Amino acid sequence: MHPVSTPAIVLSAIRYGDSSKIVKLATRLHGVHSVIAKGALRPRSRFGASLQVLSGGVAQYLAKEHRELHTLTAFDVGRLRVGLAAHLPRWAAASVLAELMLRFAPAVEHAESFAALDEGLDLLEAVPDDAVELAGLRAVWRLVGALGYAPALEACARCGSPVPPGELPFGTREGGALCPGCALGVQVTRLPAEGRAELVALVDAQAVPPVLDLPHERAHRRLLGRYIHAHLAEGAELPALAFWLARPWEPA
Repeated sequence: MHPVSTPAIVLSAIRYGDSSKIVKLATRLHGVHSVIAKGALRPRSRFGASLQVLSGGVAQYLAKEHRELHTLTAFDVGRLRVGLAAHLPRWAAASVLAELMLRFAPAVEHAESFAALDEGLDLLEAVPDDAVELAGLRAVWRLVGALGYAPALEACARCGSPVPPGELPFGTREGGALCPGCALGVQVTRLPAEGRAELVALVDAQAVPPVLDLPHERAHRRLLGRYIHAHLAEGAELPALAFWLARPWEPA
């Protein structure tokens, strides 16, 4: 065993036995790993309340060669992110980020996805209530891109030829924009010029955020959900994503 110290975010934590927890951590230096926090549920545990889901800090653990479960020795919490749990739409979007990281991030150093997760969670906690949905869309698209699945928007996802301006044929399964020829006979979502510009701004973390009304917001969320199912999930169930898309907190 060798000691490891790395910035980390708690993705999940489940009870193990009478007094311990199995914790999934997204780490900046070593990717996603499982650790056991022995005695974490005891009243005088050294972990205290630090192992809350989505909290961030510095994890110290003993890494075991060729093993999938390591031993957590300390977690020095830096951000509990209690604001996420206090507002259901924030929590729902943040849970999608955690789910994608947990299911699809590698178990090796991947600084880009860790930064997308960390900064996405901070953004979701900081924005005002009326900006949460837009922040969620941008944060999820950024993480999807960081994991290597950014959609093609400037050139055809099939043949690589430039895509003309105006209405955009978007092939969810094909990976993004399609030129007129490649779009023939393919099931596509046809984005008007306005919707195309909105999608570009949602996917590009450096772009000025678009202004979305409720119908456009819902349409972009559905498109993102279909894209994730086509390119990351590949048939697997994603409960947090399903909850976020269903919006049970909104009036029917």
